[in-house]
Amino acid sequence: MFFQLIHTDTQSAARAGQIHTDHGDILTPIFMPVGTVGTVKGIHFRELRDDIKAQIILGNTYHLYLRPGTQILHKAGGLHRFEGWDRPILTDSGGYQVFSLAQIRKMKEEGVQFSSHIDGRKLFFTPESVMDIEREIGADIMMAFDECTPGTADYGYAKESMERTHRWLDRCIKRFDSTEGLYGYEQHLFPIVQGCVYPDLRQEAAKRLRDLDRDGYAIGGLAVGEPEEKMYEMIEVVNDILPENKPRYLMGVGTPWNILNAIERGVDMFDCVMPTRNGRNGMIFTWNGVMNMRNKKWEDDFTELDPTGTSFVDREYTRAYVRHLIHSDEMLGLEILSIHNLAFYLELVKTAREHILAGDFKQWKDTVMPQIKHRM
Repeated sequence: MFFQLIHTDTQSAARAGQIHTDHGDILTPIFMPVGTVGTVKGIHFRELRDDIKAQIILGNTYHLYLRPGTQILHKAGGLHRFEGWDRPILTDSGGYQVFSLAQIRKMKEEGVQFSSHIDGRKLFFTPESVMDIEREIGADIMMAFDECTPGTADYGYAKESMERTHRWLDRCIKRFDSTEGLYGYEQHLFPIVQGCVYPDLRQEAAKRLRDLDRDGYAIGGLAVGEPEEKMYEMIEVVNDILPENKPRYLMGVGTPWNILNAIERGVDMFDCVMPTRNGRNGMIFTWNGVMNMRNKKWEDDFTELDPTGTSFVDREYTRAYVRHLIHSDEMLGLEILSIHNLAFYLELVKTAREHILAGDFKQWKDTVMPQIKHRM
C-alpha cells in the first residue's frame, strides 16, 4: 500500500495519512523543503534530519539535468547517494521552470525547446526524455511533464494547454510503465491536474486523471498569478473529484495560512521556496506572527529569536544578534532564519496532523490563523 488514509476531520476535508516509500514513511499532511540543485539552500542534511525533521525533500528536474547532469547522478547511484540523503525525494517535472522561461522557450506538440539559463545552449524536453531524466535522478515520487498555465490565461489558452498536458501525460505514462527504476527501489508517478482558474476545466482534468488510477495526484498551475480565493476554489473543485485513497500534492504553495487553508480542503503534500527565500531576506514565520528581522525594533531585543519555536536556533540566538547578522550581510544570519522557517513549517503541518487526529482541526485552525498572519 503506497498511501494509507488514517483519519478525516469531521468538520472539514482535512486528512491525516501515511505515505509508504522504499526510503521511509511520510506522515501527512507534510511540507517538503525544496532542494533545487541537490541542496536545500544553506542547510546541512543533518539539520534537515535532526532539527528540522524533514521527512522528504524535493529536487528540481530542470536544474539537476543542467548541473551536475544525469550522467554524474547515474554514476553516483542516484540523487540519494550523490547528496547523502537517505529519506524520500520527490522531483518535479521541470514544467514550471519551462513556464518561467517564457522568453527563451518554444512550445511544440512533441515537447519544449528552450535555452539553458546557464550557458544559452539549446535543449529539448519531451515527456519521454523527462521520464528518463527522473528515472536517472532516482526520486521516489516523480511528476509527469506538464505545461504550467499562467493564472491569468484566458479560457481558450487554458483549455488548449490542459489538453496538451493530457496528451503529454499519456506519453509519460507509456514511458514510465515501460521502464524500470535504476537503483533497486520503487518509483511512483504523479499526474498533474491543470485547468487554470476555470472550474469546468479543472473538473475535466481531475476526472480524466482520476480514471488513470495512479499512485497519487498533484494539483499544479496555482499560486501563479490568480487571486488567493480562486486558488482555494480550484482546490475544492479538484479534491471533490480526486480519489480519497490517494495522496494529493499542491505544488509550490505557499504561506503558512495558504497551507492551513489547503489542508482544510483535503491537501496532503506541499512544497515551496518561501521558508528559505524569505529567510534569506530577513523574514521569519512564527506562531505569534510574521517578523521582519531587518526592522530597527529588534535592534536591542535580547529575547530568544522565537520563544514559541522548537528549533535549536530559536533558543541559541537573540533577535538583536540575528538582526545584527542580517545587517552585516553575514551568512550565518541567513542560515539561522532559513532553519527557523523550515522548522516552523514542519511543526505547523505536524501540529495540524495532531489536531486532525484529535478531531478538532477546524476549531484549532480558526483560532491560530489570525495569530500566524499577524505582522509583529
